[in-house]
Amino acid sequence: MNMIYNSPTYCVVEFGAINGHVGGFEIMDKLSRREIYLEGTLARQFKREVQELISGEPSIEEIDAFLGKFSGMMQQPLTLH
Repeated sequence: MNMIYNSPTYCVVEFGAINGHVGGFEIMDKLSRREIYLEGTLARQFKREVQELISGEPSIEEIDAFLGKFSGMMQQPLTLH
């Protein structure tokens, strides 16, 4: 598990492959208290899009706007342990 992004609005954690299972990304919206876990094809696409985005040295606002396009898919309530 590796936190790759943390802003006042979003947090993104990358999970590596474990015991042959494909890893993925957890995107958490702190304001709406919702999250989504991306794996497989969606995780690979997300990684490609993030690499393209960061190649342009984006601002926090631009990264948050990019992550905001996943907000409609976030159905899981965010809980703290």
